[in-house]
Amino acid sequence: MTAAQADPQIDRPALADGAALWRIARDSKTLDLNSSYSYLLWCRDFAATSAVARDAGGEPIGFVTGYVRPDSPHTLLVWQVAVDETHRGRGLAAALLDGLVARTIAEHGVTTVETTITPGNTASERLFTAFAERHGARLEREVLFEAEQFPDGPHDPEVLYRIGPLSP
Repeated sequence: MTAAQADPQIDRPALADGAALWRIARDSKTLDLNSSYSYLLWCRDFAATSAVARDAGGEPIGFVTGYVRPDSPHTLLVWQVAVDETHRGRGLAAALLDGLVARTIAEHGVTTVETTITPGNTASERLFTAFAERHGARLEREVLFEAEQFPDGPHDPEVLYRIGPLSP
């Protein structure tokens, strides 16, 4: 096995990772791209509820960003999941999600995971449906934001996926 094929290291993002996370999100061509500033802040302020996968050289190749909902302290909202194109198809997104959720269960007492997915985003639908199945958790779906609620032009509705209860 070469270094490029070695299992990636999964850990918390550091401030220095912000630019790489922005690039991975931009290059995904499926995520709503936030400002580069927001990825820097995310790596600083939400590192405890986010995860980054690194290649053998320590460079970010994938990430999951999330936060514990202030009004629901046992709920982890997963904001974005992205894997660099050259590392897709190897189960890295699932490994990132499983690792992050295990950590937030242990450190924050998380019992529920939420995310939103636009209709037709098959990869995300599969990722979160498979996550619920792996963890024996119920999966509920409902529209959280209707298309007309977005003020900046055409946008698909955002469907809330609620997965839980989760156990340690």
